[in-house]
Amino acid sequence: MHRRTLHRRTILALGVALGLAGPAAAESTQVTPAPAAGLKAATFAAGCFWCVEPPFDKLAGVVSTTSGYTGGKTAGPTYKQVSAGDTGHTEAVQIIYDPAKVSYETLLDTFWRNVDPVDASGQFCDRGAPYRPAIFTHDEEQKRLADASKATLQASGRFKQPVVVPVEAATDFYAAEGYHQDYYVKNPIRYRYYRSGCGRDARLEELWGKPTS
Repeated sequence: MHRRTLHRRTILALGVALGLAGPAAAESTQVTPAPAAGLKAATFAAGCFWCVEPPFDKLAGVVSTTSGYTGGKTAGPTYKQVSAGDTGHTEAVQIIYDPAKVSYETLLDTFWRNVDPVDASGQFCDRGAPYRPAIFTHDEEQKRLADASKATLQASGRFKQPVVVPVEAATDFYAAEGYHQDYYVKNPIRYRYYRSGCGRDARLEELWGKPTS
């Protein structure tokens, strides 16, 4: 069993035992609605979606972040199905933002600083296709900007290995079960335990240096 799958399931099981958090009966998930007028969606995958929400929530102009599943073949996938690798989905976060207040370029920069761009087979201790990194673009402008930012990063010489994060067209995005949403807010101790145990921050510092904030 993959280390990451065991680790997070252990945390969720602890929450059930304490009556604090954990999965309810498995139910089909639902496709998220289109953004309201004047807002846009951006979708990024960078391993465990618990850890991808926080850096985007800090940005002025971000209206909401939703953990979910995208890029797969099964309608209404559940966490159990996705983590088993049976649906083809990837864990991702969909960001609803106000483009008058925050640019897509800023979202891209935030994404790169929170991902290992040279690891295509998972992220940190999260291994396997459900945890692969990716940028899912919602229109031609996002694709142009994402391709350009990837090319700039590759040309910078920061990494000896190639930048392997794919840029793909966004497909249906299914909001994950409620206990996954805002997990870092609802369960801060277990979240910090998971994040530290996964080695995420240590690897990000190795790649990008110490965070500035």
